[in-house]
This record gives sequence, C-alpha cells and structure tokens, in this order.
Amino acid sequence: MTKIKLKKGDMVVVRSGKFRGRTGKVLAVHPKINKVTVEGINKAKKHLKPTQANPRGGIIDIHRPMGVSKLGIYDSVKKRPSRIGTKIDKSGKHTRVMKTSGKEIKS
Repeated sequence: MTKIKLKKGDMVVVRSGKFRGRTGKVLAVHPKINKVTVEGINKAKKHLKPTQANPRGGIIDIHRPMGVSKLGIYDSVKKRPSRIGTKIDKSGKHTRVMKTSGKEIKS
C-alpha cells in the first residue's frame, strides 16, 4: 500500500479512462483501497428501497471512488495535470510541490 499524495480539497484532472480531461475537487481520500472520490466525476445511480427514513425510496446519484493512478493535480501555471513531489525546507518541514512547475501546493 502506497501513501496517497492527494488531499481533500485538491483540484485534480483525470488523466485516463472514460472521464479523461475533466477536472474536479477531491471530496474524500480512501488510502486502504488506493482510491479518491472526485466531485462530479464517476457518478452512479443507486436504487433505494423505501425505509422509515426514506419512505418514497427512489434513485439517487452517488460519487464512486476512482483510482489515484488515473488522476493528476491541476497545475494552474502550466494549465495541465502534474505529479506531486515533496520538498524539505531548512526547518525540516515537508511541503508538497508540483513536478511540472515546481510551485508549492497549499494544503
């Protein structure tokens, strides 16, 4: 299991697959399954049976997680997806940086 470098709130671009080229914000990170849930991407319909909490039941849209390898963080300087690296400053603090432009990522 590898460490996921994406964090909740990051803007990401889909690099491959059905949603290639689309951008969205990370809603949730799932490190155990190595996947990330992205807003507006990989939506699915879920059929709900009627319950006391939801007496009508029906069909709802949910966001399904997608693999981290298909995503890249959006680099606003270069206008394209980027990989993430780390940089250690003089005080020993790790910061995330974009590989394409070297720009620091605000968390």
